[in-house]
Amino acid sequence: MKTVLVVDDELKITRLLRDYLQQAGFSVLTAADGPAALAVARRERPDMIVLDLGLPGLDGLDVTRALRTSSDVPIIMLTARADESDRIVGLELGADDYLVKPFSPKELVARVRAVLRRVDSSVETPEIVRGPGVSIDTARRAVVVDGAPLDLTPTEYDLLLHFVRSPGRVFTRSQLLDAIHGVAFESYERAIDAHIKNLRRKIETDPAHPKYLLTVYGVGYKYADS
Repeated sequence: MKTVLVVDDELKITRLLRDYLQQAGFSVLTAADGPAALAVARRERPDMIVLDLGLPGLDGLDVTRALRTSSDVPIIMLTARADESDRIVGLELGADDYLVKPFSPKELVARVRAVLRRVDSSVETPEIVRGPGVSIDTARRAVVVDGAPLDLTPTEYDLLLHFVRSPGRVFTRSQLLDAIHGVAFESYERAIDAHIKNLRRKIETDPAHPKYLLTVYGVGYKYADS
């Protein structure tokens, strides 16, 4: 049974999400503030974290930043903030997805399942995928770039694998959103730009002048084919 940590300071939301997730077959842990979220995450090692941005103690961005120093646990952000920049910052810190309040609990469950399904899918069809400078062992979700192993979040891993399987092919942002979600979700294309920025920081020697993950202006992105 997969374990989901729900972090929100609104007890009503925490109880609602706990009930829906438990009915969907998940074990659920809860926390009401940033420090408690970090303590529970480090002690219990959940399979997924649903994390509100507006938390007391440490906000969700600080919690994400702290978690990403030592963990690639999938994170779905919850935010009541209308400002797009908050979502972009959260994604750039390493969150995998987001939902803006108010949202449907059923959609939250669907997104949790989609992310966890992506994490588990590579076990079903293990293979070694290679491209310029990169080798990906899908059985272990292990990535090596220029001889160095990398730690990637689930979304970063899925994006890179999608690119490397089709070197030279240009993908639009919409196509990349479809590829990483696996189901039809309402999202916004700038989320892809945030994930690409994160990937470049990790795989490129000079992210400002990438040699692997290339921008095709006016269209989207591609992985170098030579």
